Amino acid sequence: MKRIALIGSTGSIGTQTLDVLRAHPESFCLEGMAAGTNTDLLVQQVHEFRPKKVSVATRELAERVRPQLPENVKLYYGEQGLIEVAAGTDADTVVMAIVGSAGLPATLAAIEEGKQIALANKETLVTAGHLVTELARQKEVALLPVDSEHSAIFQCLNGERAEEVEQITLTASGGSFRDLTREQLRHVTVEDALKHPNWSMGAKITIDSATMVNKGLEVIEARWLFDLPFEKIGVLLHPESIIHSFVEYRDGSVIAQLGTPDMRVPIQYALSYPHRWTSQARRLSLAEVGKLHFREMDLVRFPCLRLAYECGKIGGTATSVYNAANEVAVARFLNGSISFLEIETIIEKALSRHHVQSCPDLETIRDADRWARAVAETL
Repeated sequence: MKRIALIGSTGSIGTQTLDVLRAHPESFCLEGMAAGTNTDLLVQQVHEFRPKKVSVATRELAERVRPQLPENVKLYYGEQGLIEVAAGTDADTVVMAIVGSAGLPATLAAIEEGKQIALANKETLVTAGHLVTELARQKEVALLPVDSEHSAIFQCLNGERAEEVEQITLTASGGSFRDLTREQLRHVTVEDALKHPNWSMGAKITIDSATMVNKGLEVIEARWLFDLPFEKIGVLLHPESIIHSFVEYRDGSVIAQLGTPDMRVPIQYALSYPHRWTSQARRLSLAEVGKLHFREMDLVRFPCLRLAYECGKIGGTATSVYNAANEVAVARFLNGSISFLEIETIIEKALSRHHVQSCPDLETIRDADRWARAVAETL
């Protein structure tokens, strides 16, 4: 039986992770869970799964939720709470499903304790890929991708020789506005942006999909997960989201991973690896799908993806600023204070004002993150 700690239990990936655990109760034991502010759902989850340790966002929330939890549950809060749940339980696998850079310290702490990481938190590798991958190597800890695209690449690389890879290609649905012109994007609303055509995801990731920041983060993440230069990482627009990604080898062979758009499949594969278990997902019928479509990625139409490649190649704190400025800009768009196209403007302006520091340590990364957030609030 695998012992799991789940960071981000009330979010989209977190709730779908719990679906996987429900489908295989004989295979998993939930040791700990952490959530942000959705304490009503967290309380329900705790009573169902009975973890030993639980964490919430703040002390105030902890005081409010304490009377609603079983007496034997240890309750924590804040960043130290995330670290305690990730690294301080008997879990052998930690699912990092929290959105944003807050997941980095907990991930590093879990790796330090030798725990396997099922990684759905893009920002961890985007901001500190050099630190995370080096520590994982030292501790001989596996980083198993949960994102559908990275899971697909991981599966396509199984049993193959890394030096024979010519190119990996991440597919992108294009998000809510893939068929709109730049002029049409000036007038889109938050409600429009949250209507993703294929996937069921949280608000922040859905907006990132529409701006293509999500794909940019995935490109940077792929560089660290698969130890490939950016020149060997491509992106292709694929509206149906059936081919999740593919790998081309030097002999011209292309190996792709296909399936219906259901995040429970890559989540389960990360938890069951190296085995495959029966899934709740709807089976793929290519006859029913009929046709698949592909378009070259237009970096003028999607400038946030261009910026991601540029930041990734620069390295250092550039990727932290890219990520932090985007988090602030998306939050401002969601609360109605800026327009959709101003998200990319804020990211680019923040980057233009930043002096990049190479090979940053954790504190330097945090300083760059704080600086970028402060700047992005004022733009």
